[in-house]
Amino acid sequence: MSEPGKPKDHAAHDAAHQEQAVALDVSERAGMHTGQPQVLNTRLFMQLLVFTCEGELTPASALSRLKESLAASGGPAVIYEDVNDPRGFGVLTWSEDATHFVSRVRPALNARGLEQLKPRQDFAMLGRTYATGFETDLRFWLLDRPRETVQNAAWPWAVWYPLRRVGAFARLEPKERGSIMAEHGKIGRAYGEQDLAHDVRLACYGLDAKDNEFVIGLIGKDLHPLSHVVESMRRTRQTAEFMQQMGPFFVGHVVARVG
Repeated sequence: MSEPGKPKDHAAHDAAHQEQAVALDVSERAGMHTGQPQVLNTRLFMQLLVFTCEGELTPASALSRLKESLAASGGPAVIYEDVNDPRGFGVLTWSEDATHFVSRVRPALNARGLEQLKPRQDFAMLGRTYATGFETDLRFWLLDRPRETVQNAAWPWAVWYPLRRVGAFARLEPKERGSIMAEHGKIGRAYGEQDLAHDVRLACYGLDAKDNEFVIGLIGKDLHPLSHVVESMRRTRQTAEFMQQMGPFFVGHVVARVG
């Protein structure tokens, strides 16, 4: 029976809406097409914050204090020297618990002695790992591979950037979207298999001040291949037809790993 004063069709709509809401599932899934389903209700959050030294704070002093403070926070981190800012650094941190960034990283970066370390807010990036559905080992791809990639001592170079596609991409038929993404993925795998560039892919829907959709990290032993893969991707249909915005690009070289 509908509520007094509410039409029956409205009551049915409300009931259907409530049923749909209860059925929502935000787990990451893979292997459904193979009959070997994997379900994981966790993911890895990664955040890049970029800073420049102001006033009397020298880069050497900032680096020393950053390493000490981040180590005391108890969480892992990678510190990059900013190639395009001789007084700049990038700080990459990660955790499965998003509160880590406010409970541990934030206090570490506000520690005494770092008052003149100025954030470059346009370069702040935060994202979460996600499943494409084709992962053979979902836990490894969501949780382990990103950590191993950014912590690999053989791969000190990094290019990080956000991106946003045009809305028309989301309206394409699933089969066409899949074909476009397959073209993109084939190029990325070729660079990885030859140890030229390794990627970290993060979704940042609703986590980015400029409404970007993804954060991409390109990691490798040399810088040139990281630039080369970006150039190669420009010729794909996804980038040439459906990309609205890429960047800004942060280019860094690892100067310290913490934790």
